[in-house]
Amino acid sequence: MDATISIDRIREAADAIDPVFLHTPQFASEPLSERIGVQTILKVESVNPIRSFKGRGADYLMHRLGADAGTIVCASAGNFGQGMAYACRKRGIALTVFAAQNANPLKIERMRRLGARVELRGDDFDEAKDAARRHAEDDGHLFVEDGLLGAIAEGAGTIAVELTQAPDSIDAVFVPLGNGALVNGVGTWLKYRSPRTRVIAVCAESAPSMALSWKSRKPMTAPGSTIADGIAVRVPVAEAVATMAKTVDDVMLVSDEEMRLAMRRLFIDAGLVVEPAGAAGIAAIAIRAKEFADRRVAAILTGGNLTEQQIRDWLY
Repeated sequence: MDATISIDRIREAADAIDPVFLHTPQFASEPLSERIGVQTILKVESVNPIRSFKGRGADYLMHRLGADAGTIVCASAGNFGQGMAYACRKRGIALTVFAAQNANPLKIERMRRLGARVELRGDDFDEAKDAARRHAEDDGHLFVEDGLLGAIAEGAGTIAVELTQAPDSIDAVFVPLGNGALVNGVGTWLKYRSPRTRVIAVCAESAPSMALSWKSRKPMTAPGSTIADGIAVRVPVAEAVATMAKTVDDVMLVSDEEMRLAMRRLFIDAGLVVEPAGAAGIAAIAIRAKEFADRRVAAILTGGNLTEQQIRDWLY
């Protein structure tokens, strides 16, 4: 299995993925649209057993690997690990997830409750990923890298399948940009099915490695710290960066404060609890409001895993 993303496999994934992750709500929030000044479709990926879109790619990957995959090792800031834990538990496959020592405690707890063995290593996600890769090599297990394997992106691409099934077309889709699986899956489908729709990826301003990489067309490592752990990438996946040249029309940067404001807007106007990375698209739409004032756009709300303290600090 490689980094190639196939239209036919995205179609297959739309039927093969566990139904609990499919056909998530997508609707125009009138109060939020009025506040921002842009007709905004919310694609809500936080109402499923893991509160994140990551279940789509993880479940399709495990569908492709089959029951004889053996022990799986991966790294995660928390949401991908939950998706893998859910998919592996369903199939009776052992999973070890490596996460940073400062990872979201709610996400760590949920991965463990879903049956994963969780190892906390390193000061950030990329250090945890290095530890995971070494562990897999030493023990002869399969290392699964989010952002690299095409099946993960194909699973995520089913979000775009659902968006394009709506009767009204969309002028642009704003996609939080982490390791690239989501934007490459979504972008692959949109370039095929709705080429007029712009694909706008959104990075954290204080963790800009993927934005720098897209602009330079080569991986660019950049240090950074952001409240948006889901898009806090320091070391890009080279294959994901290469694919983005064909799937992404623009990359934006948003600040932590802009994401916090977007989170509050989603909570007040749409009644949704969304984590910082999940709100990045809304933050970006607000910045580009004048440009898109007469157009119809969509934001993928990628997850809603917040601790009680984060809810108190960021939503009130």
